[in-house]
Amino acid sequence: MKKWQVVTQGNNRCIDDIEGILHKGTCNKSLNKSSSVYQTTISKSLSCEGVGVHNGLPSKITLRPARAGEGIVFFRTDVVGKNPRVVGHVDNVSETTLGTTLRNRDGVEVAVVEHLLAACMGMGVDNLLVEINGGEVPIMDGSSTDFCSMLLEAGVRQQKSLRRRIRILEEIKIERGRRSVKLKPSIDDFLTIKAEIDFENAIIGVQKMEVRLTSDTFVKELAYARTFGFASDVISLQAKGYARGASEENAIVVDDNGIANEGGLRDNDEFVRHKILDAVGDLALAGAPITGVYEAIQPGHALNAELVRELITRESAWCWETEYYQRPTDDYRVAAFA
Repeated sequence: MKKWQVVTQGNNRCIDDIEGILHKGTCNKSLNKSSSVYQTTISKSLSCEGVGVHNGLPSKITLRPARAGEGIVFFRTDVVGKNPRVVGHVDNVSETTLGTTLRNRDGVEVAVVEHLLAACMGMGVDNLLVEINGGEVPIMDGSSTDFCSMLLEAGVRQQKSLRRRIRILEEIKIERGRRSVKLKPSIDDFLTIKAEIDFENAIIGVQKMEVRLTSDTFVKELAYARTFGFASDVISLQAKGYARGASEENAIVVDDNGIANEGGLRDNDEFVRHKILDAVGDLALAGAPITGVYEAIQPGHALNAELVRELITRESAWCWETEYYQRPTDDYRVAAFA
């Protein structure tokens, strides 16, 4: 059982059992269904620890509130003599093999950031300091479940600065053979994601999904979807330095007999749901919420990063957009589950 801890100035409180909190069908209270007008951060700090799926090493992160305009910033507590801050932005993407890795100008890296970034984007958290004691975010159960649970427990509060979002004005498309990703304008104020995957393995096959991203849909439809891999690839991946911490505890394992995990899949189309979860995390590297339509065939981290880079550099394809309403007198908290 995974554990995460609320960090307070007094007694520390440990949440021992969060299994099933965010799995499909367990939410009977609605989260905020549209984006906040104001930027947000968390109300209190929390920590969790696990293992890096690739390096196999223990990893601990502490999520702390951050000032408006900071964005998602990783802080390597184990680094001495170099800049320990790594900003969650596409400009810092250094590697996209089996995960997204960020690197600052001093060469300090943080790998496998996408599931945490997806939770932040999905739950509407704009500003966050992520202290981490190593080079890889813990994989937890292979999904965004634990990270979402932490954000819910911490509480999401509004800040004084208005939130800016990126509105897509022109279609941008990246193609690599039969694989493609694109962003195009939307008629509403949301990010709609459409994805299709096609694997020769009959267990996966062809899967399609479309979802309009809100906090509610992220939690109910995407957060629980786990990363996946093939048992036949493990030895070769480990020889290259990958998957050294992978197991049935943190990934869907597909072998010659089907799904090796006890309990099987959380959903018949869990594979495409996880690909969409990854895309949410990768799109967060634009540095602001996106209003538009994302469409993908066989998406992956490399294509997503290339798409976001193209978006940022093609200034005619997007614009900043901000709404203004009277600011509430009290901070709000994302609704919790009953």
